[in-house]
Amino acid sequence: MESEVEVHLRELIFGQLAELVSEHGVVTRKQLEALRIGDQTRRIIDHSKGIWNPRDLLATLSIVSSPDGGYSDTQVSESLFAYDYQKDTIAGDNVKMRKALELGLPIILLRKIKDGVCVPVFPAYVVADDAANRRFMIALDASLKTVADPLHLKPIERVYAERALRQRLHQPEFRGRVMYAYEQRCTVCMLKHGRLLDAAHIIGDDKIHGVPSVDNGLSLCKIHHAAYDANLLGITPDYVVCINSELMDEIDGPMLLHGLQEMNGRGLTLPKRRADRPSKERLAERFDEFKTAS
Repeated sequence: MESEVEVHLRELIFGQLAELVSEHGVVTRKQLEALRIGDQTRRIIDHSKGIWNPRDLLATLSIVSSPDGGYSDTQVSESLFAYDYQKDTIAGDNVKMRKALELGLPIILLRKIKDGVCVPVFPAYVVADDAANRRFMIALDASLKTVADPLHLKPIERVYAERALRQRLHQPEFRGRVMYAYEQRCTVCMLKHGRLLDAAHIIGDDKIHGVPSVDNGLSLCKIHHAAYDANLLGITPDYVVCINSELMDEIDGPMLLHGLQEMNGRGLTLPKRRADRPSKERLAERFDEFKTAS
């Protein structure tokens, strides 16, 4: 019964996090330290450690994965995610991770992208205690809770796990990094409503070099994303917007006029950090596709 109450609380927390991610792509440490849940305020992240085990909860609530941290948290065979034990002990914080495994309680994986900024991935599940390697195995989909051997997935299980990892981890993290770099606004029209913004790939992720890096991304509102994908909108290597010539000749009301035609020749609003700006080489490759399609 206790675990059922805790599942409900976690679902409420997930709902609030989903609202923040929809609008901002990321959550800040300040938001995680005081998340409003109904008439309560709850901490979702530990003060200093990478794992948060609230005293009033049966199991771990969140874990932080940091690429520059002191642990070797990583993806395993592009399917599951490994999270290292607390150092120098098999007990301590590890106890409540085992409780999450035992009870099947969902946790939050906080992917750190910058000091004080994370992309939350949820619900995630502890599916195995890999004692030999002193790590827990984390799955990003509930269906993987029931596999017979999480450390040795069957081919069909691996395919599903890889898809879940891409959809639940890679894509949200890419969106979060891009939206954060562009300060939650469309690079073309400066629309700032996060729920209407996407992270668009310059070189598509269906290509080998279509990597999920910020310099291969653009923050675009949904209409400009759709136009970019359809090669009705192009962007030059010098960050200038071009609208398909046929579209420029059409007459079809205010959306076409103000939303697309008036964007022709407009310069992008770029990230402040040069390292986050779109790669000119990738833009040139993609702009060649736009010119061919036009």
